[in-house]
Amino acid sequence: MLKSLYDWMMRQAASERAPTALFWVSFVESSIFPSPPDVMLIPMALANRLKAWLYATVATVGSVIGGLLGYAIGYFLFDLVGQPILDFYGYGAKFHTFAAQYNEYGAWIVFMAGLTPFPFKVITIASGTTAMNPLIFVFASIVGRGSRFFAVAALLYYFGEPIRSFIERYFGILTVIFFVLLAGGFAAVKFLF
Repeated sequence: MLKSLYDWMMRQAASERAPTALFWVSFVESSIFPSPPDVMLIPMALANRLKAWLYATVATVGSVIGGLLGYAIGYFLFDLVGQPILDFYGYGAKFHTFAAQYNEYGAWIVFMAGLTPFPFKVITIASGTTAMNPLIFVFASIVGRGSRFFAVAALLYYFGEPIRSFIERYFGILTVIFFVLLAGGFAAVKFLF
């Protein structure tokens, strides 16, 4: 089943509408949906290595703009819902301490999360919730997400066919590893926040 899904994605990645789909997958992944852009980026770059840089740009732009939506969700919904709940339970002051600590290292947190399979939407929403400086947030998002997507594009551009053969040979194992890392990211959220 996974192999047929991979083959379908490879066919879709070569279509004219693939960059638009990549943009929207990147957008929603940074704000509300747990589907990483790599799922689209990798087969697209493998299907057309000459456009790998364009695809990395599309993924970065979609991810950063989607991150701004995640930031807005954290910023506006926290004031409406989160703060009254924290105040009711007597944790309002503790949250402000957490927010100050988060924002002290916020640029590094956003940058590092942008590089890893850690669910980026958690970071974008937390950044809005703690009212991180939006310019620092955007800059760290561009650098972190851009570094990740352009590194993937570079590997696929320079080592395309061997990487493609490796992915096709070990697709099942790589999928399991990917989902273990994704689940680990969500588990880390539970313990960190």
